[in-house]
Amino acid sequence: MNKLYLLILSLFSLCVNAQNQGDIERYFMQTFNNSNAVVAPSARVSVSRLNAKRALVWQAWCKANKAAAYHLPTTDSFGSTTDKWLLPDTLEPHAVMPFYYGSKGSKPEAGYPLYVYLHGSGPKQQEWQTGLILAKRFADAPSLYFIPQIPNEGEWYRWWQRSKQVAWSNLLREAMLSPDVNPNRLYVFGISEGGYGSQRLASFYADYWAAAGPMAGGEPLKNAPVENLENIGFSFRTGANDAGFYRNRLTGYTKEALDSMEALYPAGFRHKVELIPGRQHFIDYSVTTPWLSHFTRNPHPKHFIWEDFEMDGLHRTGFYNIKVNKRPAAECRTRYDVNIAANEVNIVVEDVHYTTVERDPVYGIELKFSRHYTPARGGSFTLYLDEHLVDLSQPVKVVVNGKTICERRLRLDVKNMVQSLVTYFDPERIYPAAVEVVY
Repeated sequence: MNKLYLLILSLFSLCVNAQNQGDIERYFMQTFNNSNAVVAPSARVSVSRLNAKRALVWQAWCKANKAAAYHLPTTDSFGSTTDKWLLPDTLEPHAVMPFYYGSKGSKPEAGYPLYVYLHGSGPKQQEWQTGLILAKRFADAPSLYFIPQIPNEGEWYRWWQRSKQVAWSNLLREAMLSPDVNPNRLYVFGISEGGYGSQRLASFYADYWAAAGPMAGGEPLKNAPVENLENIGFSFRTGANDAGFYRNRLTGYTKEALDSMEALYPAGFRHKVELIPGRQHFIDYSVTTPWLSHFTRNPHPKHFIWEDFEMDGLHRTGFYNIKVNKRPAAECRTRYDVNIAANEVNIVVEDVHYTTVERDPVYGIELKFSRHYTPARGGSFTLYLDEHLVDLSQPVKVVVNGKTICERRLRLDVKNMVQSLVTYFDPERIYPAAVEVVY
């Protein structure tokens, strides 16, 4: 093979890659504009070219995201940088979310761990500034902090409302894009109202967090199913005498539920739930982030459970490597139990039926529940796979509710890579293989 031919081949390859990247970038831009006519580019990918193709897809994603509406500022010393995001007025009137953003210590080679701190429900300016003071004191350097201020008080003082979900989805996307952030070391924690919020966000976005740490809170578990917390670290600290809004009782119920899940899956449910003796609403907040810092996310677990619950009326599009296409018609939640072993993916999909077994006698607040499950019918989802989960060079068997969906070698396609990136915006989850499941 002469040098001229090699040069021509090299130039041709560069042109093809540039064209492919341009097509992919245009696809991403069209998805941002909610175009109904958008068609994902498709091309077969070999196992040996997966990493190179991932890099190309990721570069296109980074370029396309320069036009996004929400961005993080340049990393600076902690406390010196503030910015703000404007949340959709259609979801919350006059919703301006200021935030502190900055670092402590020198940036690690893999990027900073990012801590998201949610403040309590006092006067918002005061609570926000207190969050900055506390975060500076916590012994978790090197670290990067995002400390938002609640946009509005009164009825809007809830971190889990759909207007704030816009902020969380964009924060996660921006964190994944940032060269300063380690995508496998994201943490969420908070105090009081921030404890409620971080408990809900921990369960709702569990596939992004390395660990979570609510404090002085306590949610009814229907609002934050513990099953979703498998594969992340979970700390929860509440005063044993903190009876306001049943915080101590609900924290105890969370401990019972997590202990039960740990008994079933000893390696998966790593948690530390404490009722602090003799304390009411004020406890030692300083021990949480050092504990969280020991955890690194596993973006490719071979077992997880996902209770697909709504938060302020909104559902997640997907979770880990599941993307929901159609939810069952039943007026209940869906539970996915996913287990991967020896190139077999076994999934149980069930309807979740809640029964209230304990209720607050004054306000009627539901405090404790029992659940039972029945086989789900009438839904569909996409199962994404990559080389971290199965051997792509061999046939893969997928079984859903006891029925074999496929047993074959899977086609590896750029289409799956770009569609999974749009779903998860995660550099660790750019999947080349997909199986469509109807049940």
